[in-house]
Amino acid sequence: MKPYQVNDQLVNAAKQQALERFPEGWSGAAAMYTETGRILTSVYVNALNEAACLCHETGAICEAHRLNERICASVCVSKEETVEPFVILTPCGICQERLAYWGLDVEVGVPDKADPTLYHSLKLREVQPYYWRQIYSENEE
Repeated sequence: MKPYQVNDQLVNAAKQQALERFPEGWSGAAAMYTETGRILTSVYVNALNEAACLCHETGAICEAHRLNERICASVCVSKEETVEPFVILTPCGICQERLAYWGLDVEVGVPDKADPTLYHSLKLREVQPYYWRQIYSENEE
């Protein structure tokens, strides 16, 4: 196994954070490995104005910046009801941009096509094969 890719430990950390913060009904959270092996977790920030809401990943991304640690892997989980299983959510485009700060080799969790409760760990460059930054950073990475 590659170090600090999306794995069961990271997925379980996200699920645990989700259940601690949102024990009933809808639930979700993100978990990320930093280069030191630290796991950072965070949850969605809701606001009355939808434009002011923040994705699950945002808090952990900000924490990594505060700690000056590189993010190596990220996963986001969500479920609609208390009795439903968690599904894996691919990072949205904005969070992919935020994670790309650390390079296109950051691993992210993506749902299995046949069963979204299962996951695969892919590099950002695999999730977005035509990502704009690749044109400018081919020689940097």
